[in-house]
Amino acid sequence: MASSADVHVRICGQEIIKYDLEIKALIQDIRDCPGPQSTLLEFNSQVKDKFNHLRLRIQDLEQMAKEQDRETDRLTIQAETESQRKQMLSNQTAWRKANLACKLSIDNMEKDELLHGGDTGSTRQRKVTKESLVETSSNITESLMSISRMMAEQVNQSDDTIGTLAPPGQCWKPTRSLKT
Repeated sequence: MASSADVHVRICGQEIIKYDLEIKALIQDIRDCPGPQSTLLEFNSQVKDKFNHLRLRIQDLEQMAKEQDRETDRLTIQAETESQRKQMLSNQTAWRKANLACKLSIDNMEKDELLHGGDTGSTRQRKVTKESLVETSSNITESLMSISRMMAEQVNQSDDTIGTLAPPGQCWKPTRSLKT
């Protein structure tokens, strides 16, 4: 009859294989991803989550190897752990390559849209955004010019008031309070 430790090792191994296959499927989805960038980000988020689960299960398997009483069992589980680590590193490399290929494909597609005048929804939205920014900028400029004119008028009124209070030729002398 299989011991409890053997069952835990097998379950852990099966979970590692499950995560490995899920990661490979997601990597294939990334390779086939036509865009947009948000879809790629969603796939990457899922891959990161699966890698974290996989890493934890490999650590669990490594811990189970250390807890084995028989040397042969310990060495077998350690070898399996090392094999799974190498497979995880291989998957990480494949993930990076798939990401680069997908990003390059998305960039090329966006460049083609721009060069060929493709007026898609995103380009149209960018144009609308730029137009609204230009309009906002113009409104701000007009407001600043209006404020500048009002300040100039206020300065002129102040000059007129000073001219009325003090006839030309007289200087304003500041008043000083006498200290006693």
